[in-house]
Amino acid sequence: MAITDLPEFIRADGPDKVTGSGRYTADMTLTGQLVAKFKYAEVSHARITNLDVSAARAIPGVFAVLTADDVPDLRYTPVIADRTLFARDVVRFEGEVVAAVAAISAAIAEQAIDAIVFEYEALPIVTDLEAAVADGSTLVHPDLDSYVITGDTPHEGNVATHSSIEMGDAEAAMASADVVISSRYVADASHAAPIEPRAIIAQWEGDKVTIWTSTQVPYDARDGVCETLQLPSNKVRIIVPHLGGGFGGKCGFHFEAHIAALAKAAKRPVKLVFSRWEEFVAPDRRREGMIIDVTTGVMHDGTIVARTGALLLDNGAYSADATFFPQAAAMHVAGPYKIPNIKIDSRLVYTNHQPSGSVRAPTAPQGCWAVESHTDEVAAAISMDPLDFRRKNIVHTGAIGPVGQTYDEIGLDQCLELATKSAGWGNELPDGEALGIAVGWWPSFAASAGAFAKMHGDGKVQLITGANECGTGSVMTLRMIAADELGLDQTDIELVYQDTAAAPVGPGATGSQTLLNHGRAVETASRQIADQLKELAAVHLEANADDIVLSGGMASVAGTPTVSVPIVELAAEAAEGDLLLGSASAPVHDSPELFGSTCLGDQDFASWLAPQFSCHVARVRVDKDTGVARVLQVHTAHDSGTIINPVAAHGQIEGGVLMGIGQALTEGTQYGEDGRQQNAGLLEYKLQTIADAPSIHTQFVEIFTPNAGPKGAKGLAEAPNVATAGAISNAVARATGVRVRQMPMTAERVWDALTTSAREDDS
Repeated sequence: MAITDLPEFIRADGPDKVTGSGRYTADMTLTGQLVAKFKYAEVSHARITNLDVSAARAIPGVFAVLTADDVPDLRYTPVIADRTLFARDVVRFEGEVVAAVAAISAAIAEQAIDAIVFEYEALPIVTDLEAAVADGSTLVHPDLDSYVITGDTPHEGNVATHSSIEMGDAEAAMASADVVISSRYVADASHAAPIEPRAIIAQWEGDKVTIWTSTQVPYDARDGVCETLQLPSNKVRIIVPHLGGGFGGKCGFHFEAHIAALAKAAKRPVKLVFSRWEEFVAPDRRREGMIIDVTTGVMHDGTIVARTGALLLDNGAYSADATFFPQAAAMHVAGPYKIPNIKIDSRLVYTNHQPSGSVRAPTAPQGCWAVESHTDEVAAAISMDPLDFRRKNIVHTGAIGPVGQTYDEIGLDQCLELATKSAGWGNELPDGEALGIAVGWWPSFAASAGAFAKMHGDGKVQLITGANECGTGSVMTLRMIAADELGLDQTDIELVYQDTAAAPVGPGATGSQTLLNHGRAVETASRQIADQLKELAAVHLEANADDIVLSGGMASVAGTPTVSVPIVELAAEAAEGDLLLGSASAPVHDSPELFGSTCLGDQDFASWLAPQFSCHVARVRVDKDTGVARVLQVHTAHDSGTIINPVAAHGQIEGGVLMGIGQALTEGTQYGEDGRQQNAGLLEYKLQTIADAPSIHTQFVEIFTPNAGPKGAKGLAEAPNVATAGAISNAVARATGVRVRQMPMTAERVWDALTTSAREDDS
């Protein structure tokens, strides 16, 4: 049975979700459960002079109040250990947790929070990226050199880490270019803004704690609890009920240890549910603001000969998982182009903003928006059509990329042609409308992942996986892979997932890894059971096991489907003897080799395993009197390897495009002079809704990719978010004749660019 011959995709979690019977973490209530509330700094940078919780602890109905004095004194976070569970001595952003309360009701918990005495001495606020890296700037972490820092992590002053990519001689090549174009683009920070605010419940049984939490990465959450509370991993169990979206905002370890510590101190289960304001200001996962300076040298025939770049990324107050961002951003500013001479410098900068982290395709939408806008500027400078310019310079099969990687069979050139043809590139459009084009790329991430499979005597299969379902359908797709290997229907496969006590370790729903890594493990574990079934069937049918085919619930001899035995009979037979079991772990593939390039601050991001490629074309209408831009259509083409689940794949494209439209036009964090967010709510922070959704036309370039995911698949979830903003930017520029250099490209910014251009023309 071919994977494409499977019945229409059926989500195992679908009925619970559409009927409302499914339980999310916030829906759960345990006997004796208390309510948790946090005391936040609500100042951007200050030294704590007095923190007194005695009055809060004395309030009837308050069971526990914790501060930094009540948990182990250690710093954590990957790569740069720069953070503590509760603020110690200094607070560095408004959402930093100063204290936590567990009380019998929300009202009493709020009363206790208000009773906490928090006094401080204000410190200078660091919010401007360029000022932060200048000599003499206030340091967000004056003791940075004393922190535990691992890996190749160059750091100095407010620079948390620094990466660069260099190949060839960019300076000499730039001097020989016919035309040199320089551009600056500035991207505001933005948020994941999932529908479900995070929620956590913790309950102790003896020396073991079970935590129900809305996380995308249960094993990371478990490891964070173990590290910060100094517990062995077998004493911490993480369970994820249904998850109401994440978009990267629920990656990493957040507040599970706070609630576990409260529950232990209170000797009762404790539950935390964030308000929408908290969801905006407290987590250490928001999309980083960036300043991007890029220069390209080009010949009159359109050949790119050199590119240089200087990037500043807003790390915020703590590092979370952002230490690989500088290298990621540098790769996206290089872009999927053949550039023989390149030098890009990228710095991750501490500020007193909320920490940045893995929001869908981190650094890619901003980097692609900047470099694809710049690419149109370069093409215009030599009077070349933007499509023709990209045709000439994009990477293709066998090409050498910007860091010396030679690409195996890839389909970016096909994506370019499919998307532009679908959009009608070159056709005349009404006044005020235009098409914009952008190409993008994103890597596939290999990681360790495991799966168990067992077939019961009734022929049903239980699939146990460490994968996490954040709404994309990737975990649900694992049933399709198992069913394909075993010759069963998807409904014959039961999933057990999102429980660290039941399943093997996995990376969780992050980095488009679910299908890529867990899918390989599921494929192998299911194949082990399939091989056992074939051995049993061979005895029944007096045939060679190699000649047995599993399909439609039957085991038959190849070429003679009538000579068969039901799989359920084989399963019943096995239940009386050797059980039908499978287990596997997905191997971690080595990254491709690089030649002729050097990378400073290498975080294993310069070489891309099974890179995904895309082309997006946006049709946009701009009202020049108001600056309002409306996206009418988006045409996409993606090379994501073999598409196993077309329904889910199209859904990911549509969701990624709509998220990209928000980033392009409306979504951006606004800060006051005090460094605090001014639009931390859904009324002020303008997400796109279904009413804003354009028609989206998607095509896939399916290229079997060996040594990647199951059936030759690559990742997919992040790639659709990469090129959308760049395509919209170029459409706005073509429709108006002016370039907007700050994202989001709000109506105010478009209008300002138009009026500024008009004043310059008049003068």
